[in-house]
Amino acid sequence: MENFTPISSVLGGLLIGFSSIAMLLLSGRIAGISSILENGLFAWKDVQNRIWSLWFIVGLFLGGELLRVFMPESFGGAHLHKMWMVVLGGLLVGFGSRLGSGCTSGHGVCGLGRLSSRSLVSVLVFMSSAGLTVWVVRSFFP
Repeated sequence: MENFTPISSVLGGLLIGFSSIAMLLLSGRIAGISSILENGLFAWKDVQNRIWSLWFIVGLFLGGELLRVFMPESFGGAHLHKMWMVVLGGLLVGFGSRLGSGCTSGHGVCGLGRLSSRSLVSVLVFMSSAGLTVWVVRSFFP
């Protein structure tokens, strides 16, 4: 397996975890994107929270763009999809995040870090569903 990168993967995971903890301790905010969008960016009554949320989201896009420019190999091969598929996928992820009261990474990183039992159940469901999906796809669609 030529793309196996355990050291950078562990370092990246630690960086995400420590960033999540630092954000919670230093600002009292949880780094869950679903909550940042719903309670911050789209909460029109709280202007300060909206501005902060906007900068957080812009930072996510800029970070990805900087990585694409300076380390394009990080993204692997080009995956070209039709725009309707990208939009539909985004809408389904948004619907699932709303339905699950948060996204997989929010529950996995922020929720488990706060010892949330709801996040533990969510992560167990996510991981079980993912494992079952991989098994079905590999077993029936080789």
